[in-house]
Amino acid sequence: MTTIIITVLGDDKAGLVDRLSGAIAQHHGNWVRSHMAELAGKFAGVVEATVSDIEADGLIATLDQIEATGLLHITAHRADTALEPSNGHRLELHLVGQDHPGIVHQVARVLARHHISIDQIETEIVPAPQGGHLFRADAILELPAGFDVDRLETDLEAIAYDLMIDLEMADG
Repeated sequence: MTTIIITVLGDDKAGLVDRLSGAIAQHHGNWVRSHMAELAGKFAGVVEATVSDIEADGLIATLDQIEATGLLHITAHRADTALEPSNGHRLELHLVGQDHPGIVHQVARVLARHHISIDQIETEIVPAPQGGHLFRADAILELPAGFDVDRLETDLEAIAYDLMIDLEMADG
């Protein structure tokens, strides 16, 4: 089996997921996992699909044909499935606070300093009950094997006050 990672971007309109899923089905592939959203009038997403080795080139060619219509900008890459699974620990990180620029950057800087990988992250800005806007983020982190979670918690709490955010971590 070949794993194909597909990224898409285009004007949001009905039928886009149908075109993508149709291409994968046409080549007897399996839609494994995806993250998609409408963002400021654009449809953006990433899809992980698997297809037999003999169908992989055909799927990529079909996706290229869809892109040629101008419907979506599509990139498709074969994933390196030979990578060793991580021996690390997964951790969920949830944060919420008054919205302002730089929150993701400051948190990501702490994570990078500890060699922590962000496996998934979802963010949003929502109205705050008392007025203004709240920034929310939910992430799944991949910690190196044997990592001391207390060190991470201490470093994140050190920036939380300045960022005006509340943090919560749980085993993932």
